[in-house]
Amino acid sequence: MLRIKMAYTLVQETSTQTQLDNPLFDMLAAIHQTGSVAQAAQRLKLSYRHVWGALRKWESQLGSELVVWNQGRGARLSGFGEKLLFAEQRAKARALPELENLRAGMEREFALAFDPEVHVLSLHASHDLALSRLKQYTEREARLHLNLHFCPSMESIEAMSRGECLLAGFHVSEDRAPGSLTQKAFKKLLKPGKHKLINFLTRRQGMMVAAGNPGRIAGLADLKRAGVRFINRQPGSGTRLEIDQMLAREGIDSGSVIGYDNTETTHLAVAAAVASGAADVGIGIEAAAAQFGLEFIPLGREQYYFACLKETLDTPAVMRLRELLRQQQWLEAIANMPGYNAQSSGEVAALRKALPWYAFRKPRGTTAAGQSPADAQGPAMQ
Repeated sequence: MLRIKMAYTLVQETSTQTQLDNPLFDMLAAIHQTGSVAQAAQRLKLSYRHVWGALRKWESQLGSELVVWNQGRGARLSGFGEKLLFAEQRAKARALPELENLRAGMEREFALAFDPEVHVLSLHASHDLALSRLKQYTEREARLHLNLHFCPSMESIEAMSRGECLLAGFHVSEDRAPGSLTQKAFKKLLKPGKHKLINFLTRRQGMMVAAGNPGRIAGLADLKRAGVRFINRQPGSGTRLEIDQMLAREGIDSGSVIGYDNTETTHLAVAAAVASGAADVGIGIEAAAAQFGLEFIPLGREQYYFACLKETLDTPAVMRLRELLRQQQWLEAIANMPGYNAQSSGEVAALRKALPWYAFRKPRGTTAAGQSPADAQGPAMQ
């Protein structure tokens, strides 16, 4: 087996998510996007000679050509070059949340070491591209450091309950009726009177397909078509819960979906799988589709919340976060990210209104006048 060492740099780019940079794959991506070695060199602020020489060097080491020439149409990646590029993009999409968790832990320690006055707010949250923007924004505007750890929605709430973080980021779809899979997953984790919700943003969820939609996919029913390959999310994730709920609502048996058991762990990894041709369609957020140049077919909106204990809501760090989320600067910070709406960011949402499966029953023995010995004990929740 051929073994090649690759060195990467973890970069927090201005007002964007964290990136893993490697010179070879930066060149391959630029050529894929521009169709020209000269334009790729210009985009990367490198000389044509440098890019061309580096590609030739890598072709020699890898034993296969990376770039081919089309007469009159410039350069394009070879089949091997495209396969290599998309394999790297999928691997990065899987790895980035874990690397961001590591970086967040290191940043927290440095923040406390160099500035004891900085506010540190621990947040376990389902992965979302806007959270990186939020982290930069709070640090820039208020010296509020978000100690951000990515994990699935339900794991985030469980971590908050164990005292491992102050806030838990999770998302729920518009379909949250009593009896839904969403109710079954979250009702046991969140309790009225104990927990509070803070609006973060809404985002659009939908089907991601290759540019131009070559498979002519129009909706969920097309997942049953012969030859349509699906890429799913991992069990336990909030998006997997929503996918299963949508399939059940449409009467689609998961066994009829090719690729239902093939999973990725983030929206970006799903988008990378579709972009690479490993799958024909996946479900994820619009911002991830845009990052990989995919076509997006909307299926609905979902609300992303920060949950906390009632007594945490008025702590200085959480109050400052709520204040920052209500500022116009936050709306501007994510204005160029497709699919997001942050108009209600920072507002406290009533748990019973946001998640309308909580109801109260009348205590037994209630009189016609509505009085009962149990009244003094308060209503019982079902």
